[in-house]
Amino acid sequence: MGTEIISEKSFVRLDFASLGFKSGDYDNCVFDNCNFPEVNLTGIHFSNCIFRACNLSLAKINQTAFRNASFKDCKMLGMHFEQCNDFLFEVGFENCNLNLSSFFRKKVKKTIFRNCSLHETDFTETDLNASVFDNCDLDRAVFDNTILENADFRTAYNYSIDPSSNRIKKAKFTLPAVVGLLNHLSIVIE
Repeated sequence: MGTEIISEKSFVRLDFASLGFKSGDYDNCVFDNCNFPEVNLTGIHFSNCIFRACNLSLAKINQTAFRNASFKDCKMLGMHFEQCNDFLFEVGFENCNLNLSSFFRKKVKKTIFRNCSLHETDFTETDLNASVFDNCDLDRAVFDNTILENADFRTAYNYSIDPSSNRIKKAKFTLPAVVGLLNHLSIVIE
């Protein structure tokens, strides 16, 4: 028996933490005000899906496929995106709390992060080529051996990026936040 395909359905105000989540391939679905904390989403495919005002904190996303998935106003604490299925992985985030999440070694080129909190998020060895951090708080976010070429940090703040251990060619920054490129030097800027 094949995987069930759930297409063009809306799920509103459902608590999947208590209901459980049905395995399958979700295509063009909308999840509005749904609760997914610590829910096992292993192996589930989400294609062209929108998540609005959902809580996905600590959801288990091992080999979960997010293909053109959009997250708006979501709480996503401690998400391990590096465990997701790599095939056609494409996500976008707007007004999301992604604190303590990880994109370790993930290819997320051209990803839009808009008005997001990314405190202590791990971008180690992540490919963020041409990604945009629009009005994002990157307090204590980790960038190490990260590809940031052509990335846009013009409205991002609280970042600390060591240019000697990251690829930042043609990345965009503005004053005064650009001092975040000097933090590793342990100098005093007044």
